[in-house]
Amino acid sequence: MRFTTNAYPKERRASEWRFALQRLSITSQGGDEAALYGELVQFRSTIGISFTRLTATAQEYVFDFSDQPGSLWLTVLLDGSGHMMAGSDQTALHDSDITCARGEAVARHSFAGDHRLLLVQIPASLIDQRLKTPLPNSPRRMAADAGAARVLSGMLRSLGDMLGDAEPEQLRPVELALPEFLLASLLDNAPPRALGGAAGMRAALLERIFQTIEMRLSDPNLNYQQVATEHGISPRYLQKLFESINDSFGHYVKVRRLERCRLDLRSPLHAQKSISDILFQWGFNDSASFSRAFREQYGMSPREYRKLPEVDEEMQEQILRRGRPTPTGKGKPPPETPLEDEDITVGIEDLPVQDDPRTDGLVRHHFLPVSPNTIHWGYFSSSLKPVLTVSSGDFVTVETLTHHANDDPERMVEGDRGAESVFHWTDKEKNVNRRGAGPMDASAVGRGPGEGFGVHICTGPIAIPEAQPGDIIEVKILDLKPRESGNDRFQGKAFGSNAATFWGFHFEDMLTEPKQREVITIYEVDSATGRMPSAHAVYSYRWTPQTDPDGRVHTRYDYPGVPVDPATIERNYEFLRNVEIPIRPHFGVIALAPNTSGLVDSVPPSAFGGNLDNWRTGPGSSVYLPVQVAGGLLSLGDPHASQGDSELCGTAIECSMTGLVQIIHHPAGEMRDHLRDLDYPLIETASEWVIMGFSQTDYLKELGESAQSEVYKRASIDAAMRDAFRKARRFLMTTKDLTEDEAISLLSVGVDFGISQVANGNWGVHAIIRKALFAA
Repeated sequence: MRFTTNAYPKERRASEWRFALQRLSITSQGGDEAALYGELVQFRSTIGISFTRLTATAQEYVFDFSDQPGSLWLTVLLDGSGHMMAGSDQTALHDSDITCARGEAVARHSFAGDHRLLLVQIPASLIDQRLKTPLPNSPRRMAADAGAARVLSGMLRSLGDMLGDAEPEQLRPVELALPEFLLASLLDNAPPRALGGAAGMRAALLERIFQTIEMRLSDPNLNYQQVATEHGISPRYLQKLFESINDSFGHYVKVRRLERCRLDLRSPLHAQKSISDILFQWGFNDSASFSRAFREQYGMSPREYRKLPEVDEEMQEQILRRGRPTPTGKGKPPPETPLEDEDITVGIEDLPVQDDPRTDGLVRHHFLPVSPNTIHWGYFSSSLKPVLTVSSGDFVTVETLTHHANDDPERMVEGDRGAESVFHWTDKEKNVNRRGAGPMDASAVGRGPGEGFGVHICTGPIAIPEAQPGDIIEVKILDLKPRESGNDRFQGKAFGSNAATFWGFHFEDMLTEPKQREVITIYEVDSATGRMPSAHAVYSYRWTPQTDPDGRVHTRYDYPGVPVDPATIERNYEFLRNVEIPIRPHFGVIALAPNTSGLVDSVPPSAFGGNLDNWRTGPGSSVYLPVQVAGGLLSLGDPHASQGDSELCGTAIECSMTGLVQIIHHPAGEMRDHLRDLDYPLIETASEWVIMGFSQTDYLKELGESAQSEVYKRASIDAAMRDAFRKARRFLMTTKDLTEDEAISLLSVGVDFGISQVANGNWGVHAIIRKALFAA
């Protein structure tokens, strides 16, 4: 992430600078606004450490990271001098000085002149792995003229200088070393009182013992007698120190060695090393015992872990937790597969799961990129050929594109090979000709080939061969990440579009002139800032008539993928200033193929799923869909960065995304309680069941041959509410064995009904049933 005030007119530089800092939980004040200069460069490492370099003129910063409890922040002054204020205490800061504190501790850094400052934020999970002594509750200055702090300061100064050009592989050694040097520096600079008296001093001694162990992990002969002698204590006292933290010397060493091996297994720097090379490097001397210990610790073998999908550290932890085996008795390890000494840096992921239909008991990871051959645009069909075939339990990393990317092709299409291939359209060729469910000759309305109202770019379909009508397909959404711009000008940034259009609920109820207007807002979507992931408006513009490459003029926003000519619009950069929207990434479209002939418009949702547009279909949720045709034929698309209930103006923040999902088949005869009698889309989160109701429960069956046009005329919140009520009543009576009277009373006093969307022809109302209602 890069920001510089030079990109803005002078009169806007101060406000833009403060806004950029505010998104990092930093408040800026003071200084000469007329002469203000600021540059911000941020890099987030693969394990979640955030490095931010601030270069600016005189001003004061307030660091408040209370929204990241348990984390640790530190600063290194690269150039300049200033003061740190914490409460009534004031500390002078000079070149190379380090300050640090918990995320909850608020501090002010004041600089009277030009300065450069490196801010490092370390998540709680990385600190908790090693820290047994308390972190400073109030901000503390660490002198950098001696000891570990001197090494730490030098390392961070060098990193600050190269930050703008840093690559993840180059930062890997820094990631590993930083927590160790930081903890050593904290101990060196902590007075006995700060360590908590005698107990604190014992904890500090234990921390130094940890440092000794860390430096000698690669020595297979490391033992507690050697460590005790080095620190001038008896072996018995060393054992008591470990007992005080409910651990033992041998177990601690084994866990730290396993963690180092785990990091190396995923590091590009060690991709060419065999598993045996890595385990021997970190002090293990037996492949079989290492493999057994690794599985006990992480729930899968080293081979399986190395083949995990390329996702961030947080998602890896979720996958590790999912893979942990059910205990089979105290001290009894799960069955072990012999470790082969071979290079396994490429291949298909194998994760052990329960109840898998394969004879080998394994599921696999697949990657489904976007291309003209892997998407269908604006329709569903049972006759579509699958682009991927999976089995129950398989993981799929799936790329999805928003059909709104051409609202700003410079930010959302250019330089992105996948997006460019799908959106490619000139007067001579069009890579994806059919964009809708209508006739290809464009005779009826003249918007373009396939001119039905379907608009969504859907990736798929994905076949699950064992799925049959009457079964249920569960789509577990594990992760969703915004697709970064492929344009070098916007490197590291992601964008989305919100279109307030003629099909929006608001369109006939406008107050100001011109009343018949459509407004597009381009948002920057940031999922990697130090605070809660959010989006903010970059600019807006009114839709003006756009001429597509075929020469047709579109006076309204009526045909997906028309490239907007920037010369024809007037951008308003003062739109929604100082407003931050928390992002709620989700798939708008999650659909199985409908059991009907021909093409089905992608806009109205129905019993097969489709354009659900409910923001609860994000990471951590499961979406259950009834199978209507053999193989299921799952499609995913219409990715959203954020949406409110109702999607009132017609769209969300439409943003291309890459997701990690797991696809699970539930046969008709083996349904769990909440899946019994399920013939509609159901969303499940950790705490809720979300029942989806529509104006027409199953419009393709209910409205006859003209269903796809008639459904738009029948949109009604009353009918959607009635459908949601009936489904929720049936859910409670079927899955919780309530009587009808009990269900109706509970629906009124304990269940929330909300408007999912009023934008999709078949309007939606959902019922939220909290699982806590049944905790007793």
